Amino acid sequence: MLRIWAMVERDLRRFRKSPMLIVMSLVLPLFQLVILGYAFGGTVHHLRVGVIDQDGGLPAVKLRELTVAVAGNAKTFETISYSDPGTALADLRAGRLNGVLTIPPGFSRRVLAKDAPHIALIEDNTDNFVTSALSGSMSGMVDAYNEDQPGAARIPSQARLDVVEVYPFVPYIQYLLSGTILLAIFTMVMIGGGIIFIDDKARGLHEGYLVTPISKLELILGFVISGAIKAVLAGTVLMTLGSIIAGIPDPLAPLRLFRLLIVVIVTSLALVSMMFMIMVRMSDPLVPRALFGVLNTLLYFPSGAVYPQQAFPPWMRALARVDPFTYGVHAFKCLLLKNTGFAAIGPDLAFLGLFTVASMTIATLLFRRTL
Repeated sequence: MLRIWAMVERDLRRFRKSPMLIVMSLVLPLFQLVILGYAFGGTVHHLRVGVIDQDGGLPAVKLRELTVAVAGNAKTFETISYSDPGTALADLRAGRLNGVLTIPPGFSRRVLAKDAPHIALIEDNTDNFVTSALSGSMSGMVDAYNEDQPGAARIPSQARLDVVEVYPFVPYIQYLLSGTILLAIFTMVMIGGGIIFIDDKARGLHEGYLVTPISKLELILGFVISGAIKAVLAGTVLMTLGSIIAGIPDPLAPLRLFRLLIVVIVTSLALVSMMFMIMVRMSDPLVPRALFGVLNTLLYFPSGAVYPQQAFPPWMRALARVDPFTYGVHAFKCLLLKNTGFAAIGPDLAFLGLFTVASMTIATLLFRRTL
């Protein structure tokens, strides 16, 4: 028993010397409770809907005013007026809008003539949660509009909402594919980059590098490029095989694969740089392994990979705005589900590029010798 207790005491002393590990072990369950509790099942709010009034008559004006009133009260969506249908549809395909409400020419005349007036809701149906919330809100608004119409006893006299889906039906497995690719990249970043970095540091290999003419920046760049190559390989394999398994239309189209590869490379560089920025001062090899679960929860679920960000509370949406996963997920969804071009993912690539430069700069400044 004395020998056994000596082993127990030695292990507990070692555990006590890692306060960060103790904190993460105790806090991680609560952390996951808060993040996951708000990441699923919330009510979708603040969707962006473009409104195009091609009629301009009094009934159309009343419908627009009702749209604004519903948007201000329920806050399920917010409206943006457009004069050009082409611009609105381009913004819809680029992901800047969730839907476009079109009041066609002759709507007011049909309302006054009780001649089955129609309005159209064009939806970005790549997110089924958003689609359901927007369709339900718009249908309720049209029902309220019909109740206000005098003498609307006959069904043909009432306005009807026609829902138009821009893309073919998107199964949930395709919706999850973007986040799964990010997880593959992130896992390789942590295992093939972060943990190896800490292990090499614990063995003193970094000190051996620094007695050569290699500078701190060159050392960080070497680690970043090496980790990014591993992450790109993992992301490329999952991107290709996952697209085939999930049933993405025309998954091996050369132009789409080229765009996806650019996103994989830029995302890998951003995540590897972030990882080195976080771990550059760490020395305990146990901490990165515990940190993996924290970062996975903190970055993956607020990114909108599994549930729309419009359902998150304000503090969680603010977190998502600085989360590199958010921009990687959005770029992958645009290319995989909508087959858009670089114009739609340009802001995502710009953010990830700036994030990479900032993270590498901070990592280089924080890096220091331990001997």
